[in-house]
Amino acid sequence: MDTAAATGLTFRDATDADVDALVALIESAYRGDSSRTGWTTEADILEGRRTDPEGVLAVIKSPASRLLTVERDGAVVACCQLEHRGDHAYFGMFAVSPALQGGGLGKVIIAEAERHAHETWGVAEMHMTVISAREDLIAWYERRGYRRTGMMTPFPYGDERFGIPQRDDLQFELLVKPLAQPAQ
Repeated sequence: MDTAAATGLTFRDATDADVDALVALIESAYRGDSSRTGWTTEADILEGRRTDPEGVLAVIKSPASRLLTVERDGAVVACCQLEHRGDHAYFGMFAVSPALQGGGLGKVIIAEAERHAHETWGVAEMHMTVISAREDLIAWYERRGYRRTGMMTPFPYGDERFGIPQRDDLQFELLVKPLAQPAQ
């Protein structure tokens, strides 16, 4: 059975016309009081913006990326960035409407993103970076087959395009998941 069809979801590439809706979705999932409706909020560790129209448009326009837009009943309910990076794909800009979080939608979307990256680009791994302080979010990804690598990159303190940190220990950890099993 097609899981996407069973959940009433439509997956498509974002267009320029989607930019405002996607910025609003991403902001609602991570920042401000509206994000507290869901469980992916970063409101306690970061203030300010999560993204902006220029950042979303750059992903849409990049030839190596696609911004997968997920609709239900004609409304944008989720999105994620897929970027082809040689032997692996990068997964980012993942957002699910806070009102729909916790119902299994994220699992369906990440599975579709992984399938697409593997089938379209032939990549064997998916990579992502997650703020290491987000233990609950990392645990969710681990349940989806991602593993912590211990490889850290610093948070870009002083660059408000990434938010205004509310603590001084933020960094990103690389998570990796194999997408193809070796032949046995």
